[in-house]
Amino acid sequence: CIAQGLLGLVLLHAGTCGAHGPGFASPLDAMKGPREEIVYVPCIYRNTASKKPDFLATVDVNPESPHYCQVIHRLPMPNVGDELHHSGWNACSSCFGDSTKARNRLVLPALISSRIYVVDVGTDQRAPRLHKVINAEDVFWKCNLGYPHTSHCLGSGEIMISTLGDPAGRGKGGFILLDAETFEIKGNWERGDKTPPMGYDFWYQPRHNVMISTEWGVPRCLGYGFDPNDLKKGRYGRRLNVWDWSSHEYVQAIDVGEDAAPLEIRFLHDPAAAQGYVGCTISSAIHRFYKTQQGDWAAEKVIQVPSKKVQGWLLPEMPGFITDILLSLDDKFLYFSNWLHGDVRQYDISDRRRPRLVGQVFVGGSISRGGPVTVCEDQELQEQPEPFVIQGKKVPGGPQMLQLSLDGKRLYVTTSLYSAWDKQFYPELIREGSVMLQLDVDTERGGLRVNERFLVDFGQEPEGPCLAHEMRYPGGDCTSDIWL
Repeated sequence: CIAQGLLGLVLLHAGTCGAHGPGFASPLDAMKGPREEIVYVPCIYRNTASKKPDFLATVDVNPESPHYCQVIHRLPMPNVGDELHHSGWNACSSCFGDSTKARNRLVLPALISSRIYVVDVGTDQRAPRLHKVINAEDVFWKCNLGYPHTSHCLGSGEIMISTLGDPAGRGKGGFILLDAETFEIKGNWERGDKTPPMGYDFWYQPRHNVMISTEWGVPRCLGYGFDPNDLKKGRYGRRLNVWDWSSHEYVQAIDVGEDAAPLEIRFLHDPAAAQGYVGCTISSAIHRFYKTQQGDWAAEKVIQVPSKKVQGWLLPEMPGFITDILLSLDDKFLYFSNWLHGDVRQYDISDRRRPRLVGQVFVGGSISRGGPVTVCEDQELQEQPEPFVIQGKKVPGGPQMLQLSLDGKRLYVTTSLYSAWDKQFYPELIREGSVMLQLDVDTERGGLRVNERFLVDFGQEPEGPCLAHEMRYPGGDCTSDIWL
């Protein structure tokens, strides 16, 4: 019987030998994948002088191309004021075992309007087209959620999108579930009576039957900028929220500190790993989270960026403001951006509990020499960094979103965080538009260096300066692919 069963399997797959679904079989296989040639970048006009719809930019990043560092296509959304933010795929490496799946739709949730756009990138990768619009009313009525943020595909053939709150702008951590073929809303992913008070990012790990989500803040407070009076009032997140993956129930909260605002969360890419890292924005700390011997989850602080005592700024102390983190596919390096201090950092995490700083470069920020801010006391630097200038342009804003090439040798950086906060902290960013940069990475000993040839200036857009945010490659990347 066993022999007959094996023969049946052989015959069943004889016509599809070597066939597989999207992505790569493992993170290490992904590192051997092709070099990125184009990058998709959501570009935002909300809170700028241009009353135009946000658009999805296709950027040529092939150094052999005559259009290197140029926006080669723009796909405008049909509405104004969406605030495109993060994006995800209809299918990724979690569907690698299913040869019927293809990574051909990019999912674009709109943080403020609560619409969800589905973009066809399969018909023509270099010229995406709009495939479907999911209206905010459907999100509100079918899920009682709003302010969608992170989108991840699931191995089940579904798409899950985290949210920051409910339709009224109150904090609520929930998840929208979409059918990955029809893109119809199936309802809420979460079950049970308990829900977290806020939401933001998430990452799942089926081998340990777990998903962990994070908290930014109450949407109706965030929408108008950062108000220091909101601190100490419970309006910013402080928890990592642990979910049972199979039952979809909220089972544990891990406190990482008042007003920490834990944002981007990353499990190690190794699907067997029971640990990862999360970046806390306001507290400017990196916490390692891990599974305990008792089977629950815990967290410990492993990196703290000291605040700087300053004059000429909003508060007497300026935090680093860690806004994005990512891990290399071999789980060797951790990268993060300090949006206010202006530096991008690289840490060797071979010792998971004791990350070691091996690379750092300043590419903007609020503490540059000659600016309005004077640093009075600094635990890390002897003097304020020089203003960052590339190809004759003084870059406004600070480093924010990060994306790493599959081989780990090129780190891409954009400088817009969120239009309301851009307007408040970096008004020149609103006037001049954001940029996209590329850092060369030493993957042996560690080290970061600005590629002086690479600059995408979104201040030169035909419809006026815009704010470029998260980056995605058509073939997958370090922050959207999850292996099962």
